[in-house]
Amino acid sequence: MAKKRTVFVCQECGYRTPKWAGRCPECGSWGSFVEEVESPKPKRQRRWVESEISEPVPIGEVTGKPQERLRTGIEELDRVLGGGIVKGSVSLFSGEPGVGKSTLLLQVAGLLAEKGRVLYVTAEESPEQVALRARRLGVESKNLYLLAENNLEAIAQAVEKLNPLFAVFDSIQTLYLPEIESAAGSVSQVRESAAFITNLSKRRRLTSFIVGHVTKEGSIAGPKVLEHIVDAVFQFEGDRGYNFRILKSLKNRFGSSGELAVFEMTESGLKEVPNPSQFFLAERPKGKAGSVIFAGIEGSRPILLEVQALVTRAIFTTPQRKAKGISPNRLSIIVAVLEKELGIPLRNFDVFVNVVGGVKVDEPAVDLPVAAAIVSSYFERPVREDVALFGEIGLTGEVRRVKLEEVREKEAKKNNLKTFKSIKTLKDLTKLI
Repeated sequence: MAKKRTVFVCQECGYRTPKWAGRCPECGSWGSFVEEVESPKPKRQRRWVESEISEPVPIGEVTGKPQERLRTGIEELDRVLGGGIVKGSVSLFSGEPGVGKSTLLLQVAGLLAEKGRVLYVTAEESPEQVALRARRLGVESKNLYLLAENNLEAIAQAVEKLNPLFAVFDSIQTLYLPEIESAAGSVSQVRESAAFITNLSKRRRLTSFIVGHVTKEGSIAGPKVLEHIVDAVFQFEGDRGYNFRILKSLKNRFGSSGELAVFEMTESGLKEVPNPSQFFLAERPKGKAGSVIFAGIEGSRPILLEVQALVTRAIFTTPQRKAKGISPNRLSIIVAVLEKELGIPLRNFDVFVNVVGGVKVDEPAVDLPVAAAIVSSYFERPVREDVALFGEIGLTGEVRRVKLEEVREKEAKKNNLKTFKSIKTLKDLTKLI
C-alpha cells in the first residue's frame, strides 16, 4: 500500500511545497501555509464539464440554442448579470463576512421560487436561522427548500431527488468532498468543490449561485483557479459605516464585466438604488473647499461621485499621503505633478484624499477631480458647485482625454452640472476655484 505524503499548501495562491515556510515564495504572503495530506487515489475519469463534442468538428457545423435568460425581478441585479440569469450557469458572489451576500441571494431565491423549485444549501447556519431571516425579508415561498449540509456528495443526492431549477451554495469555504483528505476551506477542497458544483450544474442544467468569502486583502479566498472554473464572478462591497452596498461584475461569460449596481441595506433587506448619482451626492456639503464632483464610469454606467481632499501642514519630517478609494501610488504622482507645474510646496503638507461612500475608483479619469480637490483645499477656496470634472493627468501637467466623455457629460447635465473641456492643463484649474 502506497504511503501518504504530507505537503504544505499556500491558502492564498495554491503553491505547494514539501516543507513549511513562513513566507510563500510564489505570492509573498506570510503565514499562509497549511498542512495537507496527499494519498494516492485510484485512476478515475476527471470530474469536469462533460462535452457533447467527442472529436474535432468544424466550428460552422456546431449549432446551439440561444442563451435562455430568466429575470430575477431585481432590475439592478439583472443589469449586472447581463440581462438576467443564464440557465445552467454558475456564478460566484464574493464579499466580506456580514456585507449582505446571503441576504441578497436569499431575496433572489425567494423571487426565483415563483418560477420553480429552489434549493438553498446552508453550510454555515442552521435552517432555523435562515428561515428566521427569510421571514424578516418577506420570503415565504413553498418552492424554496433549505438543506443544512456541507458534504457535497449528500448535496448532489438531494439535487437529484428534488430536481430544482436553481440552487444556492452558502458557502464554498465550508463545503467538502469526503475523498479529499484536507479540511473544508483548504485550497484542494475549494478547487475540487467548485469543479464538482460546476459539473453538477452543467449536467442537470441547474443554475447555481456560490457564496465565497474574501481574504483580508480583499481578494477571493481560495485558489485563483476558482475564478476560472465558474462562469461569472461578482464582488459585493460595502463599508459597514454606510447603508449602501455595491455589486460589481469582475467576470461574466454571458455579459460585460465591470458593471455596477447599488443597493441600500434596510431592515427589510436590500433595496435597489436606480439613480446612484443622486444617492452619493445627497449629503454633499455646499461651499466647502476640497470637495469636487467626479463624473465617472463603472462598466457601461455613468455615475457621479464626490472626491474630497484635505491638505494640512505636516507634523512629521516625512509628509503623509493617504488615499481611500483611489490608488495611493496615483495620489503620489498627482501630488508630484501639482508641485512641479503649479509650484505648490506640498512637500511640507500632509495630503488626504477620499472618494465619499467607500467606492473604489480604478480609472485614470479621476486624476483631474483629485487634483482640483487638493488645490481647492490648499488655497481654502471652494470649487464651483455646478461643475463635474474628469480627465487623466500626464506627468508634464497636461489633461488627457478619457473614454466615454459624451456619456459622462450627459450624466452631469441630467443632474444640472457642467463639464469643462477647456481645461487642457493643470494651470487651467484656476478658472474653477
